[in-house]
Order: sequence, then structure tokens, then C-alpha cells
Amino acid sequence: MTEYCIKRLGIFGDGIAEGPVFVPMTLPGEVVTGTLNGTILTDVKIITPSDDRVAPPCKHFKSCGGCQLQHASDAVVEAFKTDIIAQALAAQGIKTEIRPIVTSPAQSRRRATFAARRTKKGAMSGFHGRASDAVIEIPDCKLVEPELLAARYIAESLAELGGSRKATLAVTVTTSRVGLDVQVSGGKPIDGPLRITLAALCDTRGFARLTWDDEVIAQRAPPVQRFGVADVCPPPGAFMQATAHGEAHLLAAVQEAVGDAKRVIDLFAGCGTFTLPLAEKAEVFAVEGDKQMMAAMDKGWRMAKGLKTVTHVARDLYRRPLLPDEFKKYDAVVMDPPRNGAEAQTAELLRSDIKRVAYVSCNPVTFARDVSQMISGGFTLDWVQPVDQFRWSSHVELAAQLSRN
Repeated sequence: MTEYCIKRLGIFGDGIAEGPVFVPMTLPGEVVTGTLNGTILTDVKIITPSDDRVAPPCKHFKSCGGCQLQHASDAVVEAFKTDIIAQALAAQGIKTEIRPIVTSPAQSRRRATFAARRTKKGAMSGFHGRASDAVIEIPDCKLVEPELLAARYIAESLAELGGSRKATLAVTVTTSRVGLDVQVSGGKPIDGPLRITLAALCDTRGFARLTWDDEVIAQRAPPVQRFGVADVCPPPGAFMQATAHGEAHLLAAVQEAVGDAKRVIDLFAGCGTFTLPLAEKAEVFAVEGDKQMMAAMDKGWRMAKGLKTVTHVARDLYRRPLLPDEFKKYDAVVMDPPRNGAEAQTAELLRSDIKRVAYVSCNPVTFARDVSQMISGGFTLDWVQPVDQFRWSSHVELAAQLSRN
């Protein structure tokens, strides 16, 4: 049987041998055999294991698709994720200080989407299997907060009430300061009897809020999140940082990057993750495409005490980026765009007089592309802070400081 030597890890965490041949759950330096299906090796047997191989902390690792790298030591995962950033920057000819990565602890994810399905005997819930639509039960998941893990039983109840044998419900559960915020998609169309039954379930199970597709069925209390000193009730499904730990480190990096700026623009502001803490020391103008998120942030600001002025506008920054004149009178900019980056907005920013930028990114490739554009416009990439909120996955986030004289 052919032996394969793993040369490196790919961007999705798979081992890669010459060919290329992709071998899940392997590490550089390992010698393996298996059955080659196209470019993927299956039925893998490890002949020579790496010294960096560890016992996966979760017993569901081999079947569950939620994690890719539990078989690797923490040092290997940290180096892998840091190297993803370094390679993305190197591809654009950029060198800078990359600080040591900050990794969120186990059992710290505060949002999870459970797959739930009716069965002959009731219902089951969990995560999708590795490269599969199968639902894998995960009673001992090491990734999510314990309160969140207990919510998989809620997902099963919802599947029994509003699911079908032919479809899988997606039940997104988020912890909040007052209870669980539950959002369901993929279920039966809502009607009067189902609405009444779901509202009763929300009450008996003590959810903060229950949303079915786009309709809020019941809300016992606003599922607030704390941003600085402000309590904000995000709209259902609104973007949030994956862990409180990761959010805190991203915020610290943003605060360092903007320095003592007195007037700040926060672009792609969401519900105010950075806007509201920054408003403790600076006036902030927040821009975000989603009107509901802007309204939630504004209400949180108005209810909080001791914050400086926060103004906002709902605006699609891809179709209508802020123009150079709109940056006048501001000292610094924060950008936290989606995965496709902020190419159009970056071009307009370069035509302004802004000299300090905090850039938060969940995609090192588009980050490097935008930073290359900024360097061409006179900025320096001072440092990058990697943040790993998605422990044991191939996903990596970062915050960075850019400045120009």
C-alpha cells in the first residue's frame, strides 16, 4: 500500500502530501496510508505519528464536523494560525510585527447552531458530521459554554413541535445576560396553533426570546449583551463575536490602535461592539448597513450613563462607502468588515486625512489585500494581533494598527 508523507497543513486544517493529496486529521511529518479517492485520502492509518499529535480532548472529534485540529498540540495550532496571517501578508509583500496569538479557552463559545431532526421515537440534535449532513449528537462538546450545550435539548423539543422527518432544523442559540436567545429556521410554516405552542414553550423553558424564521414568537425579557457599560438587545441573528474572551482582546487591540483619538468613526459597526466602549473616551460616529442593528446600538447608548456622543447612520458601505469629506474632523477609524473585506471603503479612506486606523478582520487574505492598498497610500502596518475565538478550527481573526505621517 502506498505511503504518504504529510508536508504541511492546508488552509482548512487538512494535512497535505505530495500530489497534492489531502489527508484530514494528520500533521506535518507524519507517514500515513489509506485509500485515495481523487485527491482525498480516506480510511487513513498513521504509520509514523508526529511528536505534536495529542489525544483529542473531545470524544466526538472524529465524527463531529465542528473542529478540525483537536489532534494537534496547542503550539502547532497557534503556529498554524499565525502562519496563515504571515503568508497572506507575504503574498502582498508585507512584513510587520505579528504578536503572539491569543486563544479563547475551551467551553467559551457563546453562540452555536444545533442541527435538530425529528425521529421515530422523538428527536435528536447536535452538529453536522464531518463532510456530512448527518446529525451527530454531542453531549460532551468541549467547545461551547455549558449553558449552551444544555440547550440542545431545547432544539430537540423545537424539532418535535415544528420540525418534519424530512428536514433538519437549524436552531441558533446565544447566551445573554438574562437567558437564552433562540432562533429557528427550516421548520414548518408558522400558524396560529404552532405560534401558541411555541410561545408556551418559551415561557416554560425560560428563554429570553424565541424567533421562528424572521418572526419573534415570544420575548420574556430583552436578551441583552454588554458592550462596555451599555446593555444592547441585538436583533435576532445579529453578528456577535464568538466568545467574550476574544471580544475583549479585539477591543483592547482596537483601543490601543486608536490611541487618544477624541473623534472616531466606526465602520461596519454592527450593534456597537467597539462603538460603545470607545464612547467612554471619544465621540463616535457609527456606520452599519443593518438598520435594526443601528437602532439596537442607539437604544443601548441612550440608556447607558457616562458615554460621550454617539451618532449613527445605516448605510451600505459596499455600494456607498464614506467619501473623503465625511472623514473630516475625525482622528481615527475602526473597520471590522465581513469576510470579503473593505476594498471600496479603503480606496475612499486613502483620499482622506485620517492617520490612524484599527482594522479587525476574520479573513487574512482580504485583510492583506486592503492593507497593501493602504500601504501604497502612505500607511504603515504597525502590528497585527491574532485572536483565536474558534479554538481547534482552521478559522483565525486579527486586529491591526495602521498609521501614517
